[in-house]
Amino acid sequence: MNEVRRTVLSDDEIRVLRLMAEGETVPVVARRLDMSERTVRRKARSACDKLACDSTIEAIVWAVRNRLF
Repeated sequence: MNEVRRTVLSDDEIRVLRLMAEGETVPVVARRLDMSERTVRRKARSACDKLACDSTIEAIVWAVRNRLF
């Protein structure tokens, strides 16, 4: 199951969730990944949608529990 979900999330979505899990803010994530803040928010929302999560926090918890990073 983990591999199935891993292939569903893009590398960018995983990177965004990982940095957010480390406590980084959207502006910091944007700078570190050389993206706009809007793109960071879009990637986080996309990951939530793909994982059927109601929030970014829920997606981060799922990713941590399933060792995506």
